Amino acid sequence: MDYVWTRTRQTAVYRAEKLVDAGEPRAVADQGGGDGAFVFAVSPRLTKALAHAERDRLCEVAALWIGLRAEEGEHFTPEIADAILGDLADLVRRARRQGQSVYCWVG
Repeated sequence: MDYVWTRTRQTAVYRAEKLVDAGEPRAVADQGGGDGAFVFAVSPRLTKALAHAERDRLCEVAALWIGLRAEEGEHFTPEIADAILGDLADLVRRARRQGQSVYCWVG
């Protein structure tokens, strides 16, 4: 069983196009045109970073993420960002222990 992490399209689309243009992440399913659902495999590089990240580092990254999103007019609290990254890191760790992959659905 693989794991799926979901977020709304509004909060995920910011950097998705730039990542796809760079060949990352690997698209698993795409309804095309940027209007439909999109599923991608979390990259091995990100998976490794999340799996090995300590709590302090996740908090630092959450603060950076909040700043990036604020530039686009989206605001959320450090507690929400910390919870999202912490949950994602936990999900990645569980998946890696079981030899599974992690996917993200945006739509």
